[in-house]
Amino acid sequence: MAARAAEKQAGGAPEGEVPKGKYKIPSGAKAQTRELGRTGERVSIVGVGGYHLGLPSEQQSIRIVRRALDHGVNFLDNCWDYNDGKSEERMGKALRDGYRKKAFLMTKLDGRTAQSARDQLEQSLKRLQTEMIDLVQIHEVIRDDDPERCFAAGGAAEALLAARKAGKLRFIGFTGHKDPRIHRSMLETARKNGFHFDSVQMPVNVLDAHYRSFEKEVLPLAVEQGTAVLGMKSMAAGLILESGAASPVECLRYAMSVPGVTVTITGCDSEGVLEQALWLATTFKPMDDEERKTLLARTAPYAQGGKWEKFKTSQAFDGTEQHKHWLTTANL
Repeated sequence: MAARAAEKQAGGAPEGEVPKGKYKIPSGAKAQTRELGRTGERVSIVGVGGYHLGLPSEQQSIRIVRRALDHGVNFLDNCWDYNDGKSEERMGKALRDGYRKKAFLMTKLDGRTAQSARDQLEQSLKRLQTEMIDLVQIHEVIRDDDPERCFAAGGAAEALLAARKAGKLRFIGFTGHKDPRIHRSMLETARKNGFHFDSVQMPVNVLDAHYRSFEKEVLPLAVEQGTAVLGMKSMAAGLILESGAASPVECLRYAMSVPGVTVTITGCDSEGVLEQALWLATTFKPMDDEERKTLLARTAPYAQGGKWEKFKTSQAFDGTEQHKHWLTTANL
């Protein structure tokens, strides 16, 4: 199921079926928080993934966002292109009625040129029904030339810096899922241009630790620089569940336990899946060394060759390769 969904649209599949009510969340339970790099902000250790908000009904997706915020899960992920803009539109509706002030709002832009980044940002601001987004990230830094392209004259970084100065965003980051080498290049290119990223988003999961590992090759550098690490694809968009390598709770607990990870972003396409995330966010205890070693030993055979991390080894998850015009226009 997960592989088929990935082929249909970048972003992946639902994160597994969890019946509503399986996890009981006390009404006053609040998510644990961590510092977001050197921004001075504190965010929840679990974040709500924006892609999956486009999968259930609009009313259900609004309930998911608001219930998460009511329990202190304040980190909200999104992207300009998710579900043709529907994910941002739904989140914008969820943030009405005073909910915006409870949220740390993040979205991502695909544009590599200053003009396309500016235009995409204006669309995102309108859809999200806000005058300012807390964190805007350059999405899918997955090609060797992406770092230089972003920091070139007339590139995306130029537009984001201007938008920050204008008060349209507070912090700037980047994301990618392809190769830790490209992430390291992006951090180095920023340094050469006198720029410091506030955040970096990357895969952190039980298979990544064994193959082309962002956890081993990028996370230590980001922590050293004071750049907040946002973990994603804790279940490899459902593929780890399909493989049988680990359960959803094991996947999330592992990712949340990796030292240096600020927030683990997870897709919630139903209230049952949200309750699972809320339960972990409010009761979390890190895996001890023995538990971590046992889990990694068990998952190592599944990691060989990146078979179940298709975002590293195929273009199935590369939205900006499937829709290359997103790099230079604001046309979905």
